[in-house]
Amino acid sequence: MTSSRLRGRYLHILTFSAGVIARFILWDLVLRRVGFRRWAARTREARIRGEAARFRVLAIRMGGVMIKVGQFLSSRLDVLPREVTDELANLQDEVPAEDFAAIRSLAEAELGAPLTALFDDVDPTPMAAASLGQVHRARLGNEHDVGFRDVVIKVQRPGIAAIVDTDLAALSRVGRWLMRYRPIRTHADVPALLREFSAILHEEIDYEHEAQNAETFYENFADDPDVQVPRIVRSLSTRRVLTLEDVSAIKITDYAAITAAGIDRAEVADRLVAVYLKQIFEDGFVHADPHPGNLFVTPVPDPDGGPSTWMLTFVDFGMVARIPDTVRSSLRELLIAVGTRDATRVVKAYQLLDMLLPGADLAAIERAEAHVFDRYWGLSMSELRNIDPQEVREFAHQYRDLLLDMPFQVPQNLIYVVRTVAILSGMCTGLDPDVNLWQQVGPYARRLVQDEATSGIGGWLDEIGDALLAMLALPAQASRALARVDGTGVPVRDEQVGRALRTLNRSVDRLSASVIGAGLLIAGSVLVAARATTGGTVLFVLAGLTGLRLLLGGARR
Repeated sequence: MTSSRLRGRYLHILTFSAGVIARFILWDLVLRRVGFRRWAARTREARIRGEAARFRVLAIRMGGVMIKVGQFLSSRLDVLPREVTDELANLQDEVPAEDFAAIRSLAEAELGAPLTALFDDVDPTPMAAASLGQVHRARLGNEHDVGFRDVVIKVQRPGIAAIVDTDLAALSRVGRWLMRYRPIRTHADVPALLREFSAILHEEIDYEHEAQNAETFYENFADDPDVQVPRIVRSLSTRRVLTLEDVSAIKITDYAAITAAGIDRAEVADRLVAVYLKQIFEDGFVHADPHPGNLFVTPVPDPDGGPSTWMLTFVDFGMVARIPDTVRSSLRELLIAVGTRDATRVVKAYQLLDMLLPGADLAAIERAEAHVFDRYWGLSMSELRNIDPQEVREFAHQYRDLLLDMPFQVPQNLIYVVRTVAILSGMCTGLDPDVNLWQQVGPYARRLVQDEATSGIGGWLDEIGDALLAMLALPAQASRALARVDGTGVPVRDEQVGRALRTLNRSVDRLSASVIGAGLLIAGSVLVAARATTGGTVLFVLAGLTGLRLLLGGARR
């Protein structure tokens, strides 16, 4: 692309962005202050949706970075209005194909030989064309002893690096404009977000980096026969060309084909969730672009004629999220808090993850979380979709101050994890409208507790896991019940009522101590039975101290 066309592209992005900002200033700042507040409020939703639709058209027309920007914005539920994220949610990275002659020329320059000398066959019709590159099927010759012959060649679009740099420069200038507006400064560090976005985008156009990601993912699931990852042909891969095993199969959104293959779609949804739980909470290495073109369901016929099985197949490892150990530990804490329905622990996990803005009302957040657990825990996605709108309005009214303040932020190191989880939620619902994510989260949280408590002998806790989970949740739930007296803001003046509440509070304290003591005693017994004598002895001592405290507390009363 010539310098004049790049300059025109730069100005086009700036002009479009300036128009969006100007319309916002007119409607939401000027007209609201000169007597048109109601009119501005009444038309706001349609205007925001219109702006998102215009950006969608721009992204599809320009390609390059702009489609990636749209996909990125669709994940920012913490910053952007729902009208924007909904409009951009289905923006697919699909653009008109590059002429094969240009693709072949680039590939041959990178690989140092004609494609006809390196491959037995190359299909000139792309199987996929995206904003940064496109993919062609090919077949290796017998001289390549890699265990497979059917491959795909991923080739970077000619001139894409210059387009990426131009688009990022324009977006950086727009980011500086946005930071002049205080509400945006308060909720988002736009330059930092753009730096993160830029770093990941440059990784995406480095195919050597993608090859390393694919090999890491392959190693993480090497012992799992239910997950397939393509192998890389290193001798035919460079920074701008990637050759890998062709593992294409049934797209994960081709529901009719999945059913026709005799595969239970609900099982696909369950396995998809389980695989991502492992990526997030165990590996700390997440495939962060799970759109339908990157996930397949691969039937595996039984060679002996028995029932066929299937694999979940991943491709395209240009976009991955790496979760540092400290962040992963906090995420595990959040998952355990959700699994035990402990609203207090959830808020603490939010703080550990730096997900709350300064000055956030922690008590209000805790009450809202407790309300969600009490009312919505265990509901399937179809049940959640069918909740009475009046109930939603009542919830919004009850917690209106919290919803207006929106004291949440997504840390930079979790942006793509949050985006991935949002995409997965929709994908699982499409596979199985009755999917129940609670049924996956609860047992997984219990397993995390067991693994940490018993150093890998969680099998001994299988039979008592549910009981322990309920026991862990009980003190927090009881405390919440008492706290609601304060939460209502109703003063307690009657002396007898006050004494009764104090007595009840002491009883809850004793109940909590009893539950904790019993849990320690059971866990200690399990450890001793598993020959982990030292750990069992420690837990027995803690259980004894808890019981002693309980007896002394009762004697004082």
